[in-house]
Amino acid sequence: MKKETKYWVGFNLVKGIGPVRITKLLNYFGSLHDAWQSPSFHLAAAGLNPKLCQQLVQIRQEVCLDELVEDTLAAGIQILTWDDPAYPERLRKINQSPFVLYLKGDLIEEDIWSVAVVGTRRVSAYGQQVTERMAGSLADQGITIISGLARGIDGIAHQQALEAGGRTLAVLGSGLDRIYPPEHRGLAGRISKQGGLISDYPPGTPPDGSNFPPRNRIISALSKAVLVIEAGQKSGALITANYAAEQGREVFAVPGKITAPLSKGTNHLIKLGAHPLLEPQDVLDFLNMKLVARQHVVRKSLPSDHKEAVLYNVVGDEPLHVDELSILTELPIEEVTATLAVMELKGMVRKTFGMKYIAVRECQGAYC
Repeated sequence: MKKETKYWVGFNLVKGIGPVRITKLLNYFGSLHDAWQSPSFHLAAAGLNPKLCQQLVQIRQEVCLDELVEDTLAAGIQILTWDDPAYPERLRKINQSPFVLYLKGDLIEEDIWSVAVVGTRRVSAYGQQVTERMAGSLADQGITIISGLARGIDGIAHQQALEAGGRTLAVLGSGLDRIYPPEHRGLAGRISKQGGLISDYPPGTPPDGSNFPPRNRIISALSKAVLVIEAGQKSGALITANYAAEQGREVFAVPGKITAPLSKGTNHLIKLGAHPLLEPQDVLDFLNMKLVARQHVVRKSLPSDHKEAVLYNVVGDEPLHVDELSILTELPIEEVTATLAVMELKGMVRKTFGMKYIAVRECQGAYC
């Protein structure tokens, strides 16, 4: 855990400070440590309005960040921030990604092959049957199932993934210690052992209705595709589908009777250009699962030449700039950048911010 982490957590406690304002603070102060220690007039100069400055000052007086972080970690909750190599790369790339994520469970490299399964809380018998078939079959094929732990479609999708022996991730609209709905606490416990619980809300945050629409952007961002099983005209699942479209993810929708209220949303998505979802194979074909086996074959032969071997021995778990790698390996910068590009394609290294790279070790736990 980095020393700076507690300040990211501290700012995450201030309602109204999101990715845009955090970026302004980083640009103005250079670090969140300095921002946290600064007086109100400096915070105002960095772009915080008087109300936010007042909230921040009050939280600084009331909260011991060291104890808060210690309690969070003791509860089995990991804290991931923008500057953490384990922060999900796919989520990092979206507009206004959450600057803090809380994780109970784990994220592994294979979770890159994931789809979101979402839909109405008031699921019909048809919706339940389709969800069981889709989530169970895809999980059995090694696809990670992502959903929101809600009643209805979400809960069924998580349950089927677990029963298939697969992985599943649940993105919450509350703190990870405030499971909602309460009847899904047992399910949440199983998910944390066979996948992970994720939230950008700090522990202790209650499941307020306003929290759920924003968390849907995380569900879609972590996925390669979003599957909408059943949805009315004003369903929250349609919000997830809209986020998916904005983020460049593919959207699949299950067609239904034109007279069925719970199929109006999915039929409308198909009318707008979503892929009709008829079989699990439709999703597998889109994901091109042959690439998974191909990458495993390629990585078994790594490294393939001297330059790759030298770089692979130098790149570690902490990000290193290409200039640093050039100095450490005594290789020309142009050879370093060219070799790193090949190594990234092979899954040996991963690029982070500012032309920096980290190693991707087997079972490292990074979610690429």
